[in-house]
Amino acid sequence: MTTPSAPVTPEQPAAPAKKGSRILKKVGAVVVAIAVALAVKLGLPHLTGDAPVHAKAGECVTVTGPDNDPKVDTTDCSSGKADLFKVVKVIDGTFDLAKCGTELSALAQQLDSDKFVLCLEEVPAK
Repeated sequence: MTTPSAPVTPEQPAAPAKKGSRILKKVGAVVVAIAVALAVKLGLPHLTGDAPVHAKAGECVTVTGPDNDPKVDTTDCSSGKADLFKVVKVIDGTFDLAKCGTELSALAQQLDSDKFVLCLEEVPAK
């Protein structure tokens, strides 16, 4: 006796994706992209320490990086680090480097909507 072969059934076509779920996925992707863009623009520099420093007069800072994108960090004035400067004065509301005069180095910075110039005096390395 032979066993009858299994009946042949035609393949079922895959059910089409619901139209609403495709739209929901696209909207979700746009929302995620906007959230990432806002985090990078507004929050990431502050979280990673790349945000400009609004140092006060009397504090010391190190200035590193290229001239067109310097990185400024506050540090102890007695640290003896290279590229160490003492903030002599801070001029708020401007990017005018000439306001520091010719005796001091000047560095324009912007922190959120605040713009300011740090007038700096080099601290000799130890």
